[in-house]
Amino acid sequence: MADVRLLGPNEIRSLAAELDVQPTKKLGQNFVHDHGTVRRIVSTAEVEPDQRILEVGPGLGSLTLALLEAGARVTAVEIDGRLAERLPRTAREFAGPEARLRVVHEDALRVRAEALRDEGGAAPTALVANLPYNVSVPVLLHLLAELPSLRRGVVMVQHEVGERLAAGPGSKVYGAPSVKAAWYGTWRTAGLVGRRVFWPVPNVDSVLVAFEAHGTPPGDEAMRGRLFRIVDAAFGQRRKMLRQALSGVYGSAAAASEALEAAGIAPTARGESLGVEEFVRLAR
Repeated sequence: MADVRLLGPNEIRSLAAELDVQPTKKLGQNFVHDHGTVRRIVSTAEVEPDQRILEVGPGLGSLTLALLEAGARVTAVEIDGRLAERLPRTAREFAGPEARLRVVHEDALRVRAEALRDEGGAAPTALVANLPYNVSVPVLLHLLAELPSLRRGVVMVQHEVGERLAAGPGSKVYGAPSVKAAWYGTWRTAGLVGRRVFWPVPNVDSVLVAFEAHGTPPGDEAMRGRLFRIVDAAFGQRRKMLRQALSGVYGSAAAASEALEAAGIAPTARGESLGVEEFVRLAR
């Protein structure tokens, strides 16, 4: 591990004051100031020396420095120009001139794969991030679609969101995000995070969520598009049977029933009873 100093509460407030940064709900900004938390995230993600890591929303650099401490090569995507400009200097000051960090000043909802590759054309293989709470699921799904190179990762998200990502069929919190996440891999919650490790203190609890990508994707991009449309319709009207909920997708309830029966699914079933495998059969 590299000789790196991490950010504590005093350093966080000092950097924020220097940059005149007032954390905003709009950008989902809550800065972690606890050394144990950032090291726990890195440990849970099993970050290895020289591994190419993608971080989203690095903020003032708390988790970034813990990743550099583990010897990772970090590509960090930051939407706030002040933070994006300051982060390389913070890395040099706290991790030394040999710190391997690229900062991409972009919106993580729109960033393209080309911007995330290093000079040699290599893409990140893991995602480790404290995701902005207000856009965590859209950012996650965008990056997984954009970067098939992402084989695993650990993200910190709002507790409710994390439970939803890791939920299976039949769970009360199982929904469209659960199925879409399951298209890409297997997900599990990996521990709660207390509110007091953040500045400012959020009014929601947090959780770590770990994922492992499937060895082989269930289908191509066209099929993913079909499946996601079906999933959105199935959960858009949760209380309705699938033959009614999917009538808009297939043109009529009768056509939806025919498609469901062809896929071996009862037309009277509801979306929350289907796993990703059943949705894949339907999308085929």
